[in-house]
Amino acid sequence: MKQGEIWFVEFTGQGHEYQKTRPAVVIESDSQLKITSVITVVPVTKQQEKHKDDIFIAKDENNKLLYDSVVKVHQIQTFDKTRFIKKIGNVSEEIMEKVKVYLKRHFGI
Repeated sequence: MKQGEIWFVEFTGQGHEYQKTRPAVVIESDSQLKITSVITVVPVTKQQEKHKDDIFIAKDENNKLLYDSVVKVHQIQTFDKTRFIKKIGNVSEEIMEKVKVYLKRHFGI
């Protein structure tokens, strides 16, 4: 598993949290992924009602998404590796850079 990969992940949220199995982008650093059993992700959805910080991602051969989608960067979640079902594809370097810019702003770093 590596940063920038898209995986099907089992979400089990409540309220406004995402639920069911859905794509998610791994945002945890590769060095951290080597030493932890939990992985931090942001969900991907085909729903186009866009939050101001959502990042549009067009389906392509690299990400292997079925639909044009949005990366919901403000919905950061961490899950045990057992919730990761299958790798789908990868986000582009451009998309991953946008995610990183958002995360810096989100955490004030």
